[in-house]
Amino acid sequence: MTEPEHHLTVAPIVGPDDPRHFTDSGIEIAPLYTEADLPEQLELGEPGDFPYTRGPHREMYRKQTWTMRQYAGYASAKESNERYRYLLSKGSTGLSMAFDLPTQLGLDSDNPRCLGEVGRTGVAIDTIDDMRTAFEGIPLDAVSTSMTINAPAACLLLLYELVGEEQGVPSEKLRGTTQNDVLKEYIARGNYIYPPQPTMRLTTDLFQYCHERVPRWNTISISGYHFREKGCSAVQEVAFTLSSGIAYVQAAIEKGLDVNDFAPRLAFFFNGHNNVFQEVAKFRAARRMWAHIMRERFGATNPKATMLRFHTQTGGVTLTAQQPENNIVRVALQGFAAVCGGTQSLHTNGFDEALALPTERAAKIALRTQQILAHESGAADTVDPFAGSYFVEALTDEIEVRAQELIGKVDALGGSVNAIEFITGEIDESAWGYQERYRIGQDIVVGVNKYEEEDIEVPDLLRVDPESEREQVTRLSAFKANRDQALVEQRLEELRSVARGSENLLPAIRQALKDRSSLGEVCGAMQDVFGKYAPTF
Repeated sequence: MTEPEHHLTVAPIVGPDDPRHFTDSGIEIAPLYTEADLPEQLELGEPGDFPYTRGPHREMYRKQTWTMRQYAGYASAKESNERYRYLLSKGSTGLSMAFDLPTQLGLDSDNPRCLGEVGRTGVAIDTIDDMRTAFEGIPLDAVSTSMTINAPAACLLLLYELVGEEQGVPSEKLRGTTQNDVLKEYIARGNYIYPPQPTMRLTTDLFQYCHERVPRWNTISISGYHFREKGCSAVQEVAFTLSSGIAYVQAAIEKGLDVNDFAPRLAFFFNGHNNVFQEVAKFRAARRMWAHIMRERFGATNPKATMLRFHTQTGGVTLTAQQPENNIVRVALQGFAAVCGGTQSLHTNGFDEALALPTERAAKIALRTQQILAHESGAADTVDPFAGSYFVEALTDEIEVRAQELIGKVDALGGSVNAIEFITGEIDESAWGYQERYRIGQDIVVGVNKYEEEDIEVPDLLRVDPESEREQVTRLSAFKANRDQALVEQRLEELRSVARGSENLLPAIRQALKDRSSLGEVCGAMQDVFGKYAPTF
């Protein structure tokens, strides 16, 4: 019996003089594609029909344009609120909330570990007062809000729900997404709190809670974006993202949830890179693969439970500090690929984000890029515009084959929760290969290793006032001084008691936050029971 062929998932290092061309996934690109390169069984179907290769909706953007989100948040809730209002006034159709590092780690701004980090990479949300301020004057029944938050995702969702109730907006009308994908934190980012098992419990508790109370909320955004930011290839992004999805679905089923009930609210989050054709093929392959996984592995019968719906953000790691205005072109290409690949929402990066958080000018250019794509490029005029292309169909099939092979390796290790070290090693290998290809000139980055300029161009940058950190800590101190401390301690002990058992954690978290416990106190109470994750590799 012959050994099965093993396919590359990373481009080989062959030097700049080799005439061959490869995608970053090691797929060799032929000089010309013909009908002979098409897959023997071309699984296209119709848009809106299984397996959704051509898109999850029959009319796609002819009926409704993708949601245009701009990732925003910095310093205080008040300053972030001003940016949100600015973006909405310029035509943004959804908000994407960025949180600072302390919030992502479930720490209050007054924690000594947070000195110098408060409000730097996003907005500081310590309390219900902060969440209330962040959305002042923004009716939560009129916007869709995506929150890039993971380990403390349940806390931020519940604060948002509480603020909605104060506005008179019932929970069933809230729309948005919590990222809530901590597996990728263990692998690619490091912003985790608890060990994997209690974290998976929190994740699936949120699934259950939203199914019962916040039915229009996307309970998780299963994220390949951060794998790609760490250096993985397109094939690895598909494989490891879908493997994470498999792990979450399995955990929810083991909790007793019905796949046909919770799976329609699963969402995905992919990266957009510069190779337009590989990116279009990547999105199409991922959609088709997920449909088969849900139907064949998990027995889903609800069509919405088999649909892969996804958000795209253009590639942060592709942005260069050198000649930063070149990034406007990169972002436009990446956004074009996401639209041609059928994304449901899109964030386009500011051209200055290799240097700092985006200025208002950069954010507006990024938003206008999306609007030009929607109204001037023609990409939204027809469904799946690259369908039938010899090149794109061959790439779609090749990405599926290689990604499926990699998923098989993760499965053999017991799934993503048990394969963290393997996945991390694969991504590290890919990142090293990219660096080597760039170093020797095999891969060209315009303005960095070719077409360089001696004069360093530094645009005007957004600078977070250090005083905002002191002001945030002062507000937090006043919040803690002006509450019923005995009631707070009671609610935190009730949360610890629930954590020691097996019932859903979110009602106890909600009550603690409503009665003016802080984010750090709530996360700390659960850490008292669950412990803290410490990597072993």
